[in-house]
Amino acid sequence: MPTAVITGGHSGIGYSCARHLAIQYKWNLVLAGRSPDKMNKAAEELRRETGVTVTTLALDTSSLASVRAAAAECIAMLGNGELTSLDALLCNAGGRFDGPLAYSEDGYEVTFASNCLGHFLLTCLLAEHMVPAGRIVFTASGTHDPDTIDGRLVGAVVDPDAVVLANMGKVGSKPISAGKRYSTSKLCNVLNAYELHRRLRKSGSSMVAMAFDPGSIPDTGFLRTLPKPVQWLAKTTLMKSLSRRLGVTIGSVGFSGASLARLAADPAYAGSSGKYLQSSDGKLMETRSSTLSYDEDKATKLWNQMAVLVRLQPEETRLSV
Repeated sequence: MPTAVITGGHSGIGYSCARHLAIQYKWNLVLAGRSPDKMNKAAEELRRETGVTVTTLALDTSSLASVRAAAAECIAMLGNGELTSLDALLCNAGGRFDGPLAYSEDGYEVTFASNCLGHFLLTCLLAEHMVPAGRIVFTASGTHDPDTIDGRLVGAVVDPDAVVLANMGKVGSKPISAGKRYSTSKLCNVLNAYELHRRLRKSGSSMVAMAFDPGSIPDTGFLRTLPKPVQWLAKTTLMKSLSRRLGVTIGSVGFSGASLARLAADPAYAGSSGKYLQSSDGKLMETRSSTLSYDEDKATKLWNQMAVLVRLQPEETRLSV
């Protein structure tokens, strides 16, 4: 039976995706996250409701050591038969981190570390252990495009330089806003999806790499670091109606989760490598990402910088470093 690893699969869009994969496609699941109690509860609910095999995997995407340990455990489970295959890797976890700048245990700005570096490393470590036509999906956001209302509301992206982003605020450098840190991290995810697609094709692989925008969904934990009144206002019918009229890309936990499951399992998306898919107002569609996201030179530079930041070794991946 096919298996998907879903980072952040115990809540929000990730949990919705897991349910759809289990119920509609009968896939087994690996829920990867940093909250053991929440993951165990979600796993038990999914086992009871769907009957599929659900495994939990300790993973903090902001920690390179945690990512390496999680990847090693996943590879071991494949080796001993606990997992029969790895068919999809859904790089879904992430967040916006408001307040003072914070850094990961590796010394990197936490937004970039959590949203980008951890998933980059996990992808490089697991790709060669996936089935030949496996799918890797990076959860992005419409906020990565400064030409859209999504991008303008959150904060326009800055240059996707991994060294600068990882060391934001150090040695006297001027930090950017939490919104800009978030939107730029999502631009990096789109760039990485496209760069991964190119590297896979160059190596002769038939694996699929995609970027997915689930739309704006205040009902998830995305706004958890903002003041409570702001969180409450964002979830009101009035604010959702206003957002729709402004042209904000609107998603929902249920539909966006189902869409992510489709990208992982539906044969219709087997040819969607290198594409940007968006969940918008109840429709899943292929669309154009930002102009900057198609800059191959910036994507290659970003990839190579990230490889250095995570201390990726040639023997750890079949993807060229």
